[in-house]
Amino acid sequence: MKGVTSHIISEQATRNLYIETYGCAMNLADSEVVASIMADKGFKTTQNMDDADVIFVNTCAIRDNAESHVWGRLKEMRPYKRKNPGMIIGVLGCMAERLKAQLLEKEQIIDIVVGPDAYRDIPQLIKQVEEGQKAVNVLLSREETYAEITPVRLSSNGVTAFISIMRGCDNMCSFCVVPFTRGRERSRDVKSIVNEAQELYNAGYKEVTLLGQNVDSYKELDENGNIQSNFAQLLEQVAQIATDLRVRFSSSHPKDITDEVLYTMKKYSNICNHIHFPIQSGNDRVLSLMNRTYDQEWLKKRLAKIREVLPNCALSTDTISGFCTETEEEHKDTLEFIKYARFHFAYMYFYSERPGTLAARRHADDVNLEDKKRRLQEIISAQQEISVGLNRSQEGEIHTVLVEGLSKRSDQDFRGRNEFNTIVIFPKENFERGDYVRVKIEKTTQTSLIGKAIEKVPHP
Repeated sequence: MKGVTSHIISEQATRNLYIETYGCAMNLADSEVVASIMADKGFKTTQNMDDADVIFVNTCAIRDNAESHVWGRLKEMRPYKRKNPGMIIGVLGCMAERLKAQLLEKEQIIDIVVGPDAYRDIPQLIKQVEEGQKAVNVLLSREETYAEITPVRLSSNGVTAFISIMRGCDNMCSFCVVPFTRGRERSRDVKSIVNEAQELYNAGYKEVTLLGQNVDSYKELDENGNIQSNFAQLLEQVAQIATDLRVRFSSSHPKDITDEVLYTMKKYSNICNHIHFPIQSGNDRVLSLMNRTYDQEWLKKRLAKIREVLPNCALSTDTISGFCTETEEEHKDTLEFIKYARFHFAYMYFYSERPGTLAARRHADDVNLEDKKRRLQEIISAQQEISVGLNRSQEGEIHTVLVEGLSKRSDQDFRGRNEFNTIVIFPKENFERGDYVRVKIEKTTQTSLIGKAIEKVPHP
């Protein structure tokens, strides 16, 4: 197996690689690909930056505060470079793609800048640096998927893992920088994805999450450009690997969540009952400005279909408050939609203009920061009330939980997730990481369920 080969190489490695990852799960998956590429060149990953010969910062450009955090972190790395001038520091990912020139000019400690589609070139770029040059490759690709590279699982709990099934995005939402930093959409072949999931299961992993900017638009094409496999068919093949291998997926675009996907989820009990359904706004005019291709009525009909096919499915969402020209009444539409939809949880942000996006070119960012933050807080408060109520409604129920590790608050408690992607805490007793445990929910918090274990079970 490729995973075993990488392990042997790391044992014989002569140099150390330290990677810090910011942003989404896709970035973590990319860091694992980079670690694999570097392992083949004699590098092993280290958790201690002081020991590193090479430091990579894998970055996110989705919001301004994410970029600001990376700039601050790079400043903190200056003393490490002064202490060890031979150390190589590189910036990877979306921020590298977007700000290549500024990175090299503003931070003299940076030696390498690499975009998301150029990770195979890193060993050659390191050679350039060792020869006394700065090195840059931020070219985007229409073909690169890293399909045959077995990732090195970084900070793995040995239970759950991500599998990147596609790269890029074709949706062109007006607020989003992803199409410009990660390029056009392309999918891995089904065989490579299923093989990776099988290898993970053989290695003892009990859950895989299929990742993409929009997994529901996954498609494997034949040599004539015809669709050979869609996402529902891929999902089914992964689910068929084993009944005790849980399958999740993220992220989705509401317009691409097909009925076929819903019925596939219903057919296989090991596909988790959770769908991410990012609305972004509940107002039709704002949705049109965002180029989301749906309106509020369409969203309601799609939610109704999901709940018809999967009555117990948990739903999460994304929202953006204070988008260009959004009025108070339009903001209230989003609040009302959140109350209507009753999402289990949400990722909520205020609008942060990203240079180069369609919104930055076409629309005025004219909602002041104070109003953006106030509207965001109103959305958060509404969602918190819903989340608390939905969690409380589960008291007394029995949930099957996959044990992922110790609770963050106590080494006497285990932490895991149920099929709805909710955190469940319970006393660890004689159970072990990787066990499926039936837990009776006794009390709840805003973000988690707390209970008492009943028994270990062989599968979800």
